[in-house]
Amino acid sequence: MGRIKKKRVGVSLDMTPLVDVAFLLLTFFMLTTKFKPLEEVEINLPSSHAKYKLPESDVMTITFSPDGKIFLGVDSQQLRAQLFGEQNKLKQSIPVTLEELPSLAQEARSVNPKLRTVIKGDKESMYGPAEDVMNALQKANIARFELVTELSRDE
Repeated sequence: MGRIKKKRVGVSLDMTPLVDVAFLLLTFFMLTTKFKPLEEVEINLPSSHAKYKLPESDVMTITFSPDGKIFLGVDSQQLRAQLFGEQNKLKQSIPVTLEELPSLAQEARSVNPKLRTVIKGDKESMYGPAEDVMNALQKANIARFELVTELSRDE
């Protein structure tokens, strides 16, 4: 007598739960991700008619607020870790004193000589903090810097 062979039945796998989990993870990551680190202080820039745009990379930003606080930031995460320490490498900028500014600026320029210096000041600030920052940059032998303004809309 011959043996009866069973037909092989293909394995079916329900993909619905896998798709549900994938969309759940996608939604979770979209809702919890920070796309751009927030700045330490909100700055309202003065307006101007200049057409020159800021460079995308190799930028050291010095920001001062209306109450006189000074913040220093660089765009490179590796340079931030080297200057400010590993714990501050994810911060866009850190608060510095006027006495620390020349040494930190010199150190940043020695690591990356192509670093361009940019000063952002609030339009409500007095001229004193801007002058202090410029004098601190002169102590660090940084004579070239750019002042950031907002492009005015003439109607």
